[in-house]
Amino acid sequence: MYKFTFKFFMAMLFLFNLNSALAQTNLYQHPEFDQKTADHKIIAIIPFDASVNLRPKQMKDMSPEQMTNLEKDEGLSIQSAMYSWFLKRKKRGDLKVDLQDPKRTNALLAKAEITDIKLHTSEEIAQLLNVDAIISGTFETDKPMSDGASIALGLLVGFWGSTNTAVINMSVNDATEGELLWNYNKKVRGSLGSDNDALINTLMRKASRRLGYTD
Repeated sequence: MYKFTFKFFMAMLFLFNLNSALAQTNLYQHPEFDQKTADHKIIAIIPFDASVNLRPKQMKDMSPEQMTNLEKDEGLSIQSAMYSWFLKRKKRGDLKVDLQDPKRTNALLAKAEITDIKLHTSEEIAQLLNVDAIISGTFETDKPMSDGASIALGLLVGFWGSTNTAVINMSVNDATEGELLWNYNKKVRGSLGSDNDALINTLMRKASRRLGYTD
């Protein structure tokens, strides 16, 4: 009985440590966040730079163009899911700033012929969008969850299932000098939901408690 109990305890300890290792979180907030954002009225969320890490067997049935479009759709889906997440808190009175509609954000970026955001500074993007700060970031996953993407991928390469790994790196930068005001990096693994709205809820649940814009 003792041996069984000890083995069970060690197994549970292993699973706990494994889960902790796979659910890493790093969060930074500028020590003067409240002072630097006191006059902020509106922020914008730009499309995330997404990477979908498929296995070689899955990749062989996809063209480079299909892969590029898949990752672009995934980045837009994260942007939309993030906007919905913040909008719900705005409606509840838990968000101190307004949000620019992603349709306007993306239209302004397209009009300025900005196709690769990485080639522009945060302050350039923020001033183009006429906002006080921008939310940007990268998103990495081994299973896309944007609308229709995972179904299309399943039909194309036979890739199904809800278990996956996701890593999000999200930053808030000021419009004046592009200064980093807030950064959140989280990695999770497991059943993260059926779409990116569920994923963002999972990833942002704890982070929002330490984001100065939220109450």
